[in-house]
Amino acid sequence: MGSRVLALGHYQPAKVLTNDDLAALVDTSDEWIRSRVGIRTRHVAGTDESVADMAAQAAAKALANAGLAADGIDLVVVATCTALDRSPNIAARVAHRLGIPSPATLDVNTVCSGFPHALATADHAISAGSATKALVIGVDKLTDFTDWTDRTTCVLVGDGAGAAVVVASEQPEISPVVWGSAPEMGHAVLIESPDNIFSQEGQAVYRWATTTLPAVARQVCERAGITPEELGGVVLHQANLRIVEPLARKIGAVNAVIARDVVESGNTSAASIPLAFSKLVERGEIPKGAPVLLFGFGGGLSYAGQIVRCP
Repeated sequence: MGSRVLALGHYQPAKVLTNDDLAALVDTSDEWIRSRVGIRTRHVAGTDESVADMAAQAAAKALANAGLAADGIDLVVVATCTALDRSPNIAARVAHRLGIPSPATLDVNTVCSGFPHALATADHAISAGSATKALVIGVDKLTDFTDWTDRTTCVLVGDGAGAAVVVASEQPEISPVVWGSAPEMGHAVLIESPDNIFSQEGQAVYRWATTTLPAVARQVCERAGITPEELGGVVLHQANLRIVEPLARKIGAVNAVIARDVVESGNTSAASIPLAFSKLVERGEIPKGAPVLLFGFGGGLSYAGQIVRCP
């Protein structure tokens, strides 16, 4: 007994912030941003649009795509690092808004690798018989924690949410997770009091991601019993196009569709993987049943990944 991804959904705020818009705020330009991080636009939530709002929107779309009613869900797991309140958690707020009766609700904070961690948590619960149908959501509103005068970080961030409906399956379609961290490098990505402003050591993160993580991502494939050449899709954390492209290349997924949603969405932290995956599925770019690598990395510094079959 295992689990599978039945359907996906995503949500992004209506407001789009272009590179030219940012050039009016800080000393930057469209060419400077695209040449360094590959981002052209990002979506920005308004002050009246919360993390829970975006999470509920993505979850509702995933449920509709799955053809399931909310009252069939018995576990809600939300990956986020930008909840403003201590309690109740975002998962409980989503459950309330969607009318899910008495689910287990928990939030996971491993920043940019949050969604694969949350997906593994749901997979483990379903495989153990503790849940039957789960909503797994990645959502972040990084713009609440952004210094809009810092051109090294404000050009990166965007807001959004992505969700997956995960159900029990006699034939497992979610592979064992490979996860871990480099806690001694935790200082490289911070949202820390008293300022609570997103900051990072960009070059340190780049070197770690492009030199250490390709071998870890290949280990994910090994645990799933497939080769990188067999992958139909690769959905990495959408940190920066200059990280996504070399990392995908070093993994050796020569036949896979590579998610490049960072170009239009920016870095949406825990939302980036389900957001990008949902868009690829919605556009029909990955064949149903094809193996897809989901691999997140970032603040912590933590990482997690698994192979899933495309719904």
